[in-house]
Amino acid sequence: MLVLIPALGILLFVTLYIVAAYYYPGGSQFDKNAVGFSWKNNYWCNLLNDNAINGMKNTAQPVAITAMVILCVALSIFWWQFPGYTTLTKRYRLAIQVCGIIAMVTGLLLFSKIDHDWITNLASLFGLIAMTGTFTGLYKNKWTILFYFGLLNVALVAANNFLYYNKELISYLPLVQKITFLTFLSWITCIDIKIFNLIPSQQTN
Repeated sequence: MLVLIPALGILLFVTLYIVAAYYYPGGSQFDKNAVGFSWKNNYWCNLLNDNAINGMKNTAQPVAITAMVILCVALSIFWWQFPGYTTLTKRYRLAIQVCGIIAMVTGLLLFSKIDHDWITNLASLFGLIAMTGTFTGLYKNKWTILFYFGLLNVALVAANNFLYYNKELISYLPLVQKITFLTFLSWITCIDIKIFNLIPSQQTN
């Protein structure tokens, strides 16, 4: 059952995400005076700030930080255990493990005072290496459906970048970001369940 820790961590993260959104005072980049969390206009990062965009104390922050820590731990465990169920060489397995964990540890700095964009780019760099290794592992294992599911995530990430740099379409970014996040977490969960199903059940007399 320890193999399912990443999936359970993701489920707990999603639950806490919803709770944090409930406690968010209000305000978004499109309407500073809005009340509450807007699933269309607010970013996940808004829940991590000390103050809400409307200027009030962000009561969602403790829950959001807890959720973020749980997610990073869950994904670190995933990237530590996933390579062991692939036919990749020891060097590639180690690269996935190290880069995946570094990406998650770096992600924890999102709620620190360090520049948000710098942290995002650094975590993305190591995450990209871990993701590339994950795709390679899926391909070599011939887990075709999961491989193409992962490509869908890549397409959504590309869409996020396109919207980010297109000021006329950036209003759609918060919603697409959430869809991308949910799709990615669903993909990781499916891989984790696939690994769990590979483990032969132990029978006792």
